[in-house]
Amino acid sequence: MRRALRLIVHNWPLKVGALALSTLLYGGLVLSQTTKDFPGSVPIETINQASDVTLLSGLGDVSQIRYVAPADLGLRIDSRTFKATVDLANVDPSAGHVLADVHVVALDERVQVLGFEPTQITIELDRVTTHSVPIVATIVGTVPPGLDLGSIVVDQPNATVTGPESIISKVANALARVTIDPSGIDFDRMVDLVAVDSAGNQLTPVDIEPTSVRVRVPVFTDRRTKTVPIASVVVGTPAAGFEVASVSVNPITVQVEGDANDLASLQQADTQPVSVSGASSDVIQRIALDLPGGVQALGDGTVEVTVRIRPVTSTRVFEAGLVLVGASPDHEYSLSTDRVVVTIGGSVADLDRLSGATLVLTLDVTGLGDGDHKIVPTANLTTGLSLVGLSPSPIIVTISAPTPSPS
Repeated sequence: MRRALRLIVHNWPLKVGALALSTLLYGGLVLSQTTKDFPGSVPIETINQASDVTLLSGLGDVSQIRYVAPADLGLRIDSRTFKATVDLANVDPSAGHVLADVHVVALDERVQVLGFEPTQITIELDRVTTHSVPIVATIVGTVPPGLDLGSIVVDQPNATVTGPESIISKVANALARVTIDPSGIDFDRMVDLVAVDSAGNQLTPVDIEPTSVRVRVPVFTDRRTKTVPIASVVVGTPAAGFEVASVSVNPITVQVEGDANDLASLQQADTQPVSVSGASSDVIQRIALDLPGGVQALGDGTVEVTVRIRPVTSTRVFEAGLVLVGASPDHEYSLSTDRVVVTIGGSVADLDRLSGATLVLTLDVTGLGDGDHKIVPTANLTTGLSLVGLSPSPIIVTISAPTPSPS
């Protein structure tokens, strides 16, 4: 054991020096062969970005990436080999500007990143918000000579805008720009919306929902006006057991405008359809008019339609028994008949519930003396039902004192 130890420590300074020199030479050789600079750039991406945080500026790229890789990978290194990110997990969007650290990693585990530029970047960000703004349509350019425009009609009043809070707060409306054709054709098409401020300047980046709306602009060459009656259009079927009792519209007439040839054949102004499907009570709606192309109502173009709904009524015949009310125990009573045929009216649903039930009508004989009396039977019916007819009626009730028994 001692002999082996003497062999190891013999000339040990020389041996340690040789080992250190060889290690240094080998390390230098390895580094000189595998440490390289990537000449391209890699775009910086965000990670852990909250849904209510948006970026107002670009993140840029990283460059001057130094890396170590096996020699046989040198020709396969490109921008897809690396990924550059900034972490937005704990940023405060209300700060406006944030200094964030940049991280670069190699997507191939055999490649090691040694350095890159920049290591930090300044990010401009904001909180995402949503608002509802009015939709406004405007005519772009001059109206061709000889043409006269009616009122601009947009198919919905508001749009929803979403984007950075600092920009959304400046949005005044969603603008639809309309250009009139010199041919004089009525404008009726879908128009894209843009977000603008109070001065009409377009704002970006802003998402608008819907992205476009239908805009209609009548174009007249010989404008005239005409007053026509309003006809309500009712569609659908009420709930079972109910029916439409009446339909009314307010106002009953409307003044319209259009070219003379368009108004010549117009005899009435129909409303948009009012549905009563499944209705069991009155339907009252404010609804637009359904006017032909080239014709426009003066005013807001809407009317109030009232559809009265009532239960479907019918009559049915039943057989009913008779009972006395107010009879005295010391008198005898005889009836001209013990049953009558009654006709009852009411809703179909109420009559259905009455079918199969035992009906009894009453004869009030309270305080009546001996003799014959003509009495009309009465019926105690539930609300919604009424006694329409009786046969026979009246009923003759004979009242007499009891026959004394022989002594």
